[in-house]
Amino acid sequence: MSSEIPFLELKDLHAPIMGELETAFKNVMSESSFSSGPHVEAFERDFAEFVGASDAIGVNSGTSALHLSMLACGIGIGDEVIAPAMTFIATVSAIKYTGAKPVIVDIDPDTYCINPKQIEAAITEKTKAIIVVHLYGQAADMYAIRAIADSHNLVIIEDAAQAHGASIGKTNCGNMGDLAAFSFYPGKNLGACGEAGAIVTNDRSKTEKIRSMRDWGQLGKGNHFYEGFNYRMDGLQGAFLGIKLKYLKQWSESRINVASLYKNLLNKSDTIKLPYTRENSVHVFHIFAVLVSNRDEILKKMKARGIHCGIHYPTPIHLHNNMGDLSHKVGDFPVAEKVSKEEISLPIHPSLSEKDVNYISENLKYILDSN
Repeated sequence: MSSEIPFLELKDLHAPIMGELETAFKNVMSESSFSSGPHVEAFERDFAEFVGASDAIGVNSGTSALHLSMLACGIGIGDEVIAPAMTFIATVSAIKYTGAKPVIVDIDPDTYCINPKQIEAAITEKTKAIIVVHLYGQAADMYAIRAIADSHNLVIIEDAAQAHGASIGKTNCGNMGDLAAFSFYPGKNLGACGEAGAIVTNDRSKTEKIRSMRDWGQLGKGNHFYEGFNYRMDGLQGAFLGIKLKYLKQWSESRINVASLYKNLLNKSDTIKLPYTRENSVHVFHIFAVLVSNRDEILKKMKARGIHCGIHYPTPIHLHNNMGDLSHKVGDFPVAEKVSKEEISLPIHPSLSEKDVNYISENLKYILDSN
């Protein structure tokens, strides 16, 4: 065990494949394929195959992926889009980018994903879509959500930023809705060496529109047909992601093994709530989220022992200052508010050793018992 256990360790992840990454860098430099280009196109093909979808469109971030997904569905001013109370701010900010109104729904108390039982009551004649966030690396209840969406003729956009390789049955996240947005922020299960994202879809008409909108709305050089944006994927990131995608399955298995070890070591404690995994699904544990009381004190004591944990997320969506226009208050979404006060993200990454997991678990149990 090292003297300090970081929450995330990217150096150890990259070290075994550094030669491949350096070669990819040199190839892009020698070709000057910096913006979009052949390395991005190759990654798009490989990632679409990985997800099991027809097309993937590389962009510059997961936020851009969400934004373009909604625009491709015609979402705009006067529309409403349902989203969960527990997610990263980008999910809901992207709705606001389109001019649509976010409509917030509470989360399931076990999976922390959007609660299908509360979606129906949030639907109005203005509702156009549901954004489903596969939070922490686990798929939401897509069977129930799909049934609701179909009965109301609503679009489903998956926010799969934390769910690369997660699945229900034989269907991967990213291939369950009408479109899906992925983030490749460096700390994701599949992370770029910078910023990047992608949209995945089986609808070829939307593919072509999104490809155009990410490049200033062009249909051919200089023919600006759609309202467009500078959302192209960087050629270097396409090359790096193409290398790293080959290792994603192995890295996911390592995360799942770490999560299993945590559960075995911590499951006898009645002062901690461990992650729940739905039957017939694969949870890829982007985050190993536990709930505890007296979180701040526990985090302080863990840090004093050299263990760096995280919080995802300390403030639910409806209580952020920049969401004040939604007119929500404390108490509106009690499950999300409870999770935001009690959640701790334990270190989890493919290079985390069994010795370190034991040390983290032993110290957490000791601190919990002491409290």
